[in-house]
Amino acid sequence: MALRTRFTETFGVEHPVVQGGMQWVGRAELVAAVANAGGLGFITALTQPTPEKLSEEIARCRSMTDKPFGVNLTILPAIKPPPYAEYRQAIIESGVRIVETAGNKPQEHVDEFKKHGIKVLHKCTSVRHGLSAERMGVDGISIDGFECAGHPGEDDVPGLILIPAAADKIKIPMIASGGFGDARGLVAALALGADGINMGTRFMATVESPIHENIKRQIVENDERATDLIFRTMRNTSRVAKNAISQEVVARERGGASFEEVRELVAGTRGKVVYETGDPDHGIWSAGQVQGLIHDVPTCAELIHRIVREAEEIIQARLNGMLAQRALETA
Repeated sequence: MALRTRFTETFGVEHPVVQGGMQWVGRAELVAAVANAGGLGFITALTQPTPEKLSEEIARCRSMTDKPFGVNLTILPAIKPPPYAEYRQAIIESGVRIVETAGNKPQEHVDEFKKHGIKVLHKCTSVRHGLSAERMGVDGISIDGFECAGHPGEDDVPGLILIPAAADKIKIPMIASGGFGDARGLVAALALGADGINMGTRFMATVESPIHENIKRQIVENDERATDLIFRTMRNTSRVAKNAISQEVVARERGGASFEEVRELVAGTRGKVVYETGDPDHGIWSAGQVQGLIHDVPTCAELIHRIVREAEEIIQARLNGMLAQRALETA
């Protein structure tokens, strides 16, 4: 049984499993491995220091796979923002056919991508933002529940409520994000009205993930409680792996600290060093509550194929079996 959904049909992939953009992690070797396994992977544009380097990374990925893959472009408020239009142009000129957008006011980017026939998947943290993205003309949305790593928004709505609430109103294909790491999550997401799942933290703990082995082992060892929510007082909440730095940031926030007073602790360059050197306490790094469901470090192919196979088994054996048993009881 093949798990064909509106998402796989619209975006032209084999399995309804997505590896979303992850800063410092979404590189060619991981994305190509996901693509070769039949999933949809996204290179993270802003991991690359310049638009020219992004073009090189896209070419590197293309040398490793002939399957569809995409690029994530996240639009974030900044005093000195990156040259988003130049990154966008690099994506277009490289012939990428799928883009994941995230962040604030992506309309101009969506319009330009659509003008060039590129399919756009937009990440949202609420139903209202999903509806806004739908009006914007995107081809699909990724809806992030409160469990997710990174930015879960400020509404604190978990996936069990957010996914069906969005499915009731969103007409375009939708994938569920936040808390997904195995077949049970995929089946649950489909039952709740989604067309597939997006996984970030789970793909960090794979053989092809370009981060230090110590961090992969840390994710496996961590449980579902091993995250912190930082920037709550600044209404820019971010879920990160619990460590010495995140605990210090939370403590300072409770004491009324401003962003300037924690800026050095949360610098992105420190998080990059975590992934490079394997010291989990060197800086802030993203991880979701799904850590509690991660127990090994498989290849991307092993992970995706296991999820799809076990999801089919759950649907066929467990759910269909329950229906068959019910039919016998009422016969």
